Amino acid sequence: MISWIQRYFQHHFRIVFALVLLATIISFIIAFGPGSSVGRGGQRTVITREFFGYNLGSQEDQGRLFGDANLSATLQTGNSSIDSSDLQNYALQRTAALALADQFHLPATSNQEITDFIKGLRAFVGEDGQFDARRYETFRDSLKTNPRLTEAMVRRVLADDVRADKVRKIIAGPGYVLPADVKTQLDRADSVWTLGVATASYASFNPSIPATDGLLAKYFEENAFRYTVPPRVVTTCAFFPAAAYTGSVAVTDADVRAYYGANPARFPNAAAKPAGAKLDPAADFAAVRPQVEAALKLERAQRIAAKTASDLSFALYEGKIAPGTPAFDALLTAQHLTLRPLAPFTHEDGPAEFGGSPEIADVAFKLGPDRAFSDALAAPDGAVVLFWKETLPSRQPLLAEVRARVAADYTDNEKRKRFVEFGRTLRSLIENRLRAGDSFEKSVAAAAGATSVKLEARTLAPFSRRNPPSDLDSAVAGALDRLEKGRISDMSIVKDQGTFVYAIDKKLPDLSESGAAYSAMRAQLAYLNARIGASSYLGEIVAQELKKSEPPVK
Repeated sequence: MISWIQRYFQHHFRIVFALVLLATIISFIIAFGPGSSVGRGGQRTVITREFFGYNLGSQEDQGRLFGDANLSATLQTGNSSIDSSDLQNYALQRTAALALADQFHLPATSNQEITDFIKGLRAFVGEDGQFDARRYETFRDSLKTNPRLTEAMVRRVLADDVRADKVRKIIAGPGYVLPADVKTQLDRADSVWTLGVATASYASFNPSIPATDGLLAKYFEENAFRYTVPPRVVTTCAFFPAAAYTGSVAVTDADVRAYYGANPARFPNAAAKPAGAKLDPAADFAAVRPQVEAALKLERAQRIAAKTASDLSFALYEGKIAPGTPAFDALLTAQHLTLRPLAPFTHEDGPAEFGGSPEIADVAFKLGPDRAFSDALAAPDGAVVLFWKETLPSRQPLLAEVRARVAADYTDNEKRKRFVEFGRTLRSLIENRLRAGDSFEKSVAAAAGATSVKLEARTLAPFSRRNPPSDLDSAVAGALDRLEKGRISDMSIVKDQGTFVYAIDKKLPDLSESGAAYSAMRAQLAYLNARIGASSYLGEIVAQELKKSEPPVK
């Protein structure tokens, strides 16, 4: 039932999930706010910080201020995850805007204004980009079963949002933008490019790179930090393999059937079936029953292994038995256990014997003289209890110890440096052929003939940045800011290839100030600049208000 509800709302209305997080976000902000006692050893110092009618030192006021802001931002953006710092900035500026609304004596929000405002909220936008009444009704229905959020609360927040938006429009003004800025943005967005793209294979570039002792020693000295051996922990362990307990596990046919019913996807019937054959669950189960039974027994054996390991750890703790003592040896003998030494391992690379388990590594580095053994830990194919021996500090190895790694790094570094130089040479070769009147493809082919590196050339269909092809490479898109018609870019290196971009043609859009595109772009930039100006002004108001109640420096 729960899974169905999750799938339904996730498919039909993502915003419901964001609102469920409301209480969690508020609690987080409250817990670490100015008036909190969290992390202060239980001592609580209540600080009064007045902020436009709210006391930021009060948990109740914080909950109201940030809770309203979170609901507002979630409905306006339709985003289910809001960064805490963004939420804080928005909450404070929203509160400042509402204070200005009172100062400007703006009237209360009407029902019609709220209705119009709701139709513009991204939370209620459908697949066609328009207001979706069904999404809105689904949201309203969700409020009926949400004790933390009522329709009255939502209406109050939306009414405040309308007033805050009016304030932003007042202080934003018309927005100012220079004609040159409009033309630059039009050029960037609507110019139609016809590009040639050439790629050079890094894998096929194989220069001769001598790696003498002197060069390696110099490289090792300059990059010694890369080869520092991090701290390692030395441990032994008592391992409890699950396989040792499978013989004592008994399962009934009903157990096996129930296990299969709960995990059918884990046990597909590999037997070939005639086309159009009907599903036969009984036959499928019979075909995989041995695998199901083995998996069930192993799972239950894992639990036994974990309990046995836990019993050992508890016996050591309860009996205050320290590793290495006669009592410790006697306990191991009584339980027929033999400790296994583990190869020293780092925090980043856990014990190789257990697949480099990060969980085991994390626990191992918390052990020491005062805590010489761990609790029972899950391990591949069983459970384990660790016993600390020592922690080795980080050290700087000798070149002889890491020579192979240094040689590989040096060779790779030199290859990349030479590939960059090769790119400059290749660009010149292509450029010379283009000046001579050759086409782009022919120029690249001529350059390829002068080198052993694999080169490929292709021409892209005309496009603009406003409507780029879906498979446009980031290296190609990034070159456009530095490219003019008839010019070829420097080689950019991304992963395993170098990329050149040649501007075969560039058609500018209509840049006349009387054109429709110019007017639309100017309106967009003016709106953006106005919003930025309003946000900056509200930011100053917030800073001034916070400064009034700033605690004195001691």
